[in-house]
Amino acid sequence: MKISPRELQRIMQSVKRAGLSIEQVEGVEGVIIKLRDRELVIKKPQVTCMKVGGQTIFQVIGEVEEKGLAIEEEISVSEEDVQLVASQAGVSLEEARRALKATKGDLARAILYLKGA
Repeated sequence: MKISPRELQRIMQSVKRAGLSIEQVEGVEGVIIKLRDRELVIKKPQVTCMKVGGQTIFQVIGEVEEKGLAIEEEISVSEEDVQLVASQAGVSLEEARRALKATKGDLARAILYLKGA
């Protein structure tokens, strides 16, 4: 469906009268949406900014690529914590380290996890 320039102008005037402002956002190279367990990376995006009623809405169109997050790399645990968990749970240092990473550094949960509670 094609819209004539005159019709487009009428539509834009109606939009402005309704208090809606629409602008194309220039120079955007990428958009990343971070979720708990992954990221959505939008390449070559076309971004439109709409403002209405004191709120801003962004519309993003582009090629979507999904990336998983490497959670273990983000969590660092101290050797002191590893030794404490290993001694309390009666396991090796490596098992204690893995449990701490799996529980995001929570000492009590790591010990309970290793003891099978």
